[in-house]
Amino acid sequence: MSPSETCAAAQDEVACRQAFLEDVFGPLHRAEQRRWARAYLLGLIQASGRKTPRRIARSNPLPPAAAHGLHQFINASPWDWEPVRRRLALWVAGRTPPHAWTVTELVIPKRGEHSVGVHRCLDAQSGRTVNCQRAVGLFLVTQAHCYPVDWRLVLDESWIQDPERRLRARIPDAETARPLGAHVLDYAADIAARPRLPPVPWVLDLTPCTSAGRVLAGFAGLRLDVVCEVEPGQVVLAGRRPQAVTTVGRLMETRTARDAHMTAGQAPACRARTAPIRAYAGTVALPRPGGFRGGGANRYRILEVRDPTGRHPARYWVSSLTDRSVDETVALVRSRVAVRSAVATLREQFGVLDFAGRSFPGWHHHMTMASAAYAYQHLHAAAGPVTQVPAPVPAHPARAAS
Repeated sequence: MSPSETCAAAQDEVACRQAFLEDVFGPLHRAEQRRWARAYLLGLIQASGRKTPRRIARSNPLPPAAAHGLHQFINASPWDWEPVRRRLALWVAGRTPPHAWTVTELVIPKRGEHSVGVHRCLDAQSGRTVNCQRAVGLFLVTQAHCYPVDWRLVLDESWIQDPERRLRARIPDAETARPLGAHVLDYAADIAARPRLPPVPWVLDLTPCTSAGRVLAGFAGLRLDVVCEVEPGQVVLAGRRPQAVTTVGRLMETRTARDAHMTAGQAPACRARTAPIRAYAGTVALPRPGGFRGGGANRYRILEVRDPTGRHPARYWVSSLTDRSVDETVALVRSRVAVRSAVATLREQFGVLDFAGRSFPGWHHHMTMASAAYAYQHLHAAAGPVTQVPAPVPAHPARAAS
């Protein structure tokens, strides 16, 4: 590349970066807040190790006072993270073809009991009870990546019922202790109310939920398509008679399911080497609150995915996409792999585990910045290096919180 081409590429990179910052962080009303946001975002990308304000300041590099300013921007500044996240979701959806929405849980190990939302809970991955924060993330799945666009912190009763803890952590009055399914439905209702966002299907894992049927009924009420994993004991109605009440595990053992045996998108010679997919030939209903009800809005197809090695139990998925082929539904199922990869990258490179503050707004500020840094790096800055930028260093660093 010639010097002139290098210069042009650098100018394009700067222009694109500026456009991203103006678009996503436009809701920040003060120019100083937007400058701190730029410094924090680029520091999340550049800094190695734990993403603390001090390391972020060193990575730019910035004057010593900048570390305090970055800390204040995250922990004390009153900026609203929700408009920034809405801008981020629109920015991602406008620049890469969306395939699905998905939701996943993030366990953030913690020491002590003062970090907002920290409590002891079971980590599904390790099978151990750990001291941690629990977060529920909303991701937009595309062909190449999976992008975080929103986060919710799961609070238990020990935080909700203690006025002093709520006051110290600055937890809003509207925050309550809710199960995972309620957070999922909140996300779904929010997306359904925003027509500028893509109306693509939702791909979920509802095996941790105590009432998958209630969550699916909520999606049916919102007229949202969904493909979700459920436990083999999930109750379904495979007909209109009370005697037809069964579970997805038992249903897939029936002749109707065996007759529909297939391996999606594979030639016969390849079937022995890959996971067999079985589909129930008809449709089923899932119970809503209060029992079963008729109506096409609550009709589903069932898929069974078996482990070809036999080492793991079969997995079961229900889909409202009754007019789609098995191939299309399985492609959506496999998009869950993308969210696991995205979470791993967020943990290792963008510091979603590294917030050391104790406040509810501070946690949301940090998670918003980590999500923006991830999107920026994967959708824009991957084409070239991220340039270093100066951050504002006010005469009195505490003013960064304004």
